[in-house]
Amino acid sequence: MKKNAFARNYSDDNNSKANFDHIYALNDPREYYRVLYGLDYVIPDLARSAFRGVIRSLEALRGHPLKILDIGCSFGINAALLKYPLNMERLAARYRDLDLCKLTSDELIDFDRLYFSSWPKERVSVVGLDTSEGAIAYARSVGLIEDGIVANLETMDLTREQAGMLEDVDLIISTGAVGYVGPPTFSKVLAAIKGHRPWVASFVLRMFDHGALESLYEDFGLRTEKLKGVTFVQRRFHTQAECLSVLGKLAQRDIPTEGKEADGLYHAEFFLSRPEQDIPCLDLEELASVTSGANLRFGRRFRVLQDSSVRYGN
Repeated sequence: MKKNAFARNYSDDNNSKANFDHIYALNDPREYYRVLYGLDYVIPDLARSAFRGVIRSLEALRGHPLKILDIGCSFGINAALLKYPLNMERLAARYRDLDLCKLTSDELIDFDRLYFSSWPKERVSVVGLDTSEGAIAYARSVGLIEDGIVANLETMDLTREQAGMLEDVDLIISTGAVGYVGPPTFSKVLAAIKGHRPWVASFVLRMFDHGALESLYEDFGLRTEKLKGVTFVQRRFHTQAECLSVLGKLAQRDIPTEGKEADGLYHAEFFLSRPEQDIPCLDLEELASVTSGANLRFGRRFRVLQDSSVRYGN
């Protein structure tokens, strides 16, 4: 697939999704948790166990604590869950309570810096990549990420300083970036990593085709595997229009939605790309064996009935 076609197709698919750009333009994550956790946004929690399994295997292979790049890191949510014994529910409750205190963003950042530093921490280093200057500044200020890159690599190149931050990255992760970013971003990131080939662990919504990225990874000496028979819930659909649009996109790709998106929930798949010789270090099927997240308690959502009508309810 040509890059311009890839970008056009992803743009078309993203038009199906609700737009929450405003929450990423803020200087702290209170609105992020209010809006997204209000839609049962659980993918960071579900991704954590898979990421930790990957991290353990890659640490054993490399023999040192890992340096991780989180593409589309926003406010450092993945870093918080990987570094500390926290989950989305606990963090969402914290910011819901703090919202009543009428703290300024600067006051909240000071408070959060103390909060996160009070927890025992896993030995990983995280670099965040995002287009939101405010989100990167927050995540770095409170210690969730060690370095941050504010850039749209779909249209921009890395600066020399930014490329230097990536030279020794061991693992690239993403839980929702693919679909907003594609080969232009990943090719620049992979080209900046020197001396070794990293692993790439991505959760990708089923409405997006991962094929172009797999071809790119092959060019960098990485073989891609998909965790078969397992999907991971991302969140509920925000509106009926979003629900129907996504179902239409999946129908175009002949992807069955019964028991998944037709039940009102976005579903993602897990892909792991790594050098051929590293594959014996981790059997991908050991990471999960069931639909992850489908049995959690969710709020009212859109469901497709047998007559193809859409019902909103529990």
